[in-house]
Amino acid sequence: MTDRPWNDRGRGSMLPPPRQPRGHRSRPEDWQPARYATARSQRTADRRATGARRAKIALATASVLVLGATWFGWTQLQNFSNGLTTANVIDPGAGSEQPADGSTDILLVGMDSRLDAQGNPLPQDILNQLHAGGSEDGGTNTDTMILIHIPNGGGKAAAISIPRDAYVDIAGGYGPHKINSAFSYGKNDSMKSLRQQGVSGSQLEVQSNQEGAKTAIRTVQDLTGVTIDHYAQVNLVGFYEITQAIGGVDVCLKAPVDDSFSGAHFAAGQQSVAGAAALAFVRQRHGLPQGDLDRIKRQQVFMAGLAKKVLSAGTLTDPAKLSALADSIKKSVVLDQGWNILGFAQQMRTLTGGNLQFSTIPIKNISYQTPNDGDAVQVDQAQVAAFVQGLTNPASNAANASSSPNATITVDVLNGAGSAGLAGRTMDQLTAKGFGQGATGNTPARTSTLVTYGSAAGKDAAQKVADALGGGITVSQEPSLPAGHVEVYLGSDYTGPGAQGFTGSAPLSLNGGMARTEQTTSSDAPITADGVTCVN
Repeated sequence: MTDRPWNDRGRGSMLPPPRQPRGHRSRPEDWQPARYATARSQRTADRRATGARRAKIALATASVLVLGATWFGWTQLQNFSNGLTTANVIDPGAGSEQPADGSTDILLVGMDSRLDAQGNPLPQDILNQLHAGGSEDGGTNTDTMILIHIPNGGGKAAAISIPRDAYVDIAGGYGPHKINSAFSYGKNDSMKSLRQQGVSGSQLEVQSNQEGAKTAIRTVQDLTGVTIDHYAQVNLVGFYEITQAIGGVDVCLKAPVDDSFSGAHFAAGQQSVAGAAALAFVRQRHGLPQGDLDRIKRQQVFMAGLAKKVLSAGTLTDPAKLSALADSIKKSVVLDQGWNILGFAQQMRTLTGGNLQFSTIPIKNISYQTPNDGDAVQVDQAQVAAFVQGLTNPASNAANASSSPNATITVDVLNGAGSAGLAGRTMDQLTAKGFGQGATGNTPARTSTLVTYGSAAGKDAAQKVADALGGGITVSQEPSLPAGHVEVYLGSDYTGPGAQGFTGSAPLSLNGGMARTEQTTSSDAPITADGVTCVN
């Protein structure tokens, strides 16, 4: 029998021969394995080419979709910037595209106003949901003031809260009053002259608000020593509309609250708030352990969550959310003229990879009795300016600290008093006086405050720290401490700097720094927006 290679399993399995025409007699030389192997390779190549074409089509389709979304986002931003309400509130020379120090300083103001950005009364049904009374109720006091510092070229941004009841000198010669009245003083004076000029209706509101904003800006500049480059004003309905547009913000409460004044009715634990509930969350001040200072902390964690939602949760690439967000901002936000909002939006994108930290100016006395304005928050202008300088110009602050005679003394502060954030607040006071910053943390509860040092040569350094904390504090040797190192153990008897009120030294950071995913309740560790922070 003729040996036919296509049946020769011993020589390796080969493809069967092609079917021949009827009557054809196969011969061994008719079989050409190389030719059919070539055909098989060609079929494989064809399949691969088809797959590659499909992959290219998919890639091209994805590219078109991405470009379409980007185009839509860019178009929405352009439409958004064209429809904004603006006001001429920044003095000439400030607010330029490139400020002198290369950074951007923004004053964000929340208004307790029953009018929209165009000066028209808010609908009564909205006011009812916001527990804000009628359109004739409410004044022009500022409900929130936050100074936002964004360094040139990215890096760590700082958001510094100013308590609404901080007792300061109001710019324009109005004398010392609560800072939330600065807007009203400027607005009310201008309304008199505007009425004499025949201005009325919504234009009277818009133009007088402009003068009120200028007075508020100058007052903050005098207090902090920072030149304001840009101004953003949000009215009551702003929180309502914006949170609705982005689908709510996650928050967490340590305990349930039931406050009829603000409409805050929340269970304990983590939850999402939007609309009227969001406004109630940030406005409640009655029934909180530290009153307005707890409300500031709520505003800070809420703003951190809001920023994270807008910047990193796909809002700017979601056409529906982006459109709703743009519409809500147009209704409720006033910006200064000349602000390149498109450029700013691009700059803000860098914050998703960096930090945004919230803090509060130092406070001397949380319950200060004023001659004419009732109970207020006492602050020291020089101390506030030094604190803000340290956050907005850390290089200068470090240089000043290194030249201080206290710079060689490194201090750790441990909180055993049971007051949340006390170690961080006390550390702020010490670093403002030139001491080197060590660690902050918690220690088991104790009744007495103690300052410890290492070798005998460190006793004078420890005494300096004790004196800086108000004096009358026990100083003791702890041989295990290294030279130049001092430790402070805060007890429940501590009443020195930092004990009178929350100054917000523990930062709220976005996407970076000392990230913590667990919920923080009463710790001196930094509070981050990586998780959801529980507050009072």
